[in-house]
Amino acid sequence: MPVAPQDRPVASVREETIDRLIVNYGHGKLSLEAFERRLDQALEAKTADQLLPLVADLELTTDKAYSEAKREELAPHAPSGGAHEIEHMFHIFGGSNRRGAWTVPPEIRMFNIFGGGELDFSKAVFTQPVTRIKLLCLFGGAEIRVAEDHNVLSKAICIFGGIDNRSGGMQRPGAPTIVIEGFVLFGGASIRVKKSVRERWMQFAEHLKTALGPIHDRY
Repeated sequence: MPVAPQDRPVASVREETIDRLIVNYGHGKLSLEAFERRLDQALEAKTADQLLPLVADLELTTDKAYSEAKREELAPHAPSGGAHEIEHMFHIFGGSNRRGAWTVPPEIRMFNIFGGGELDFSKAVFTQPVTRIKLLCLFGGAEIRVAEDHNVLSKAICIFGGIDNRSGGMQRPGAPTIVIEGFVLFGGASIRVKKSVRERWMQFAEHLKTALGPIHDRY
């Protein structure tokens, strides 16, 4: 017998609810206004009882094609082997960045001496559930951009410097975890959210709706 929704983890029920909202929006069963309103309610819901009514009147459910499209668009992990185990970044009176859909190694070692670097994880492909960033900032700094549901933990030692972590927000089990370690002296690092969970779901929904546009009349 299936476990009742009320007895399951809320995060799982929430994700299934959002999946059904996207499928029905993609097939033209929901207007944009209704989809956005229900998506906001799903993201804010604290219990399964608040989530179930959001899809009670929707007839379409997810299928294999949807799951594959979702995995390709939103999957936080990729098979290992796409990146070196350790990547080094040296910035001395200069800087560099990693942006876009880059492959994240299990460990990044960044050395900033009168320079700085940027790591943007918002569209990155993670090879491991946990990524470690080991910093050495001497009169230098680092900028780190993450998605809203990434788990970020700062353990760096700071003397006459600091780390400004503004990555708070909803976190979900199974999302990538980024651990920041190291030493900051007369320097600093900032951690900012690049793209919210809502923005990521909305972007995926619009991509799906565009792809399904020609077959709406079948449903």
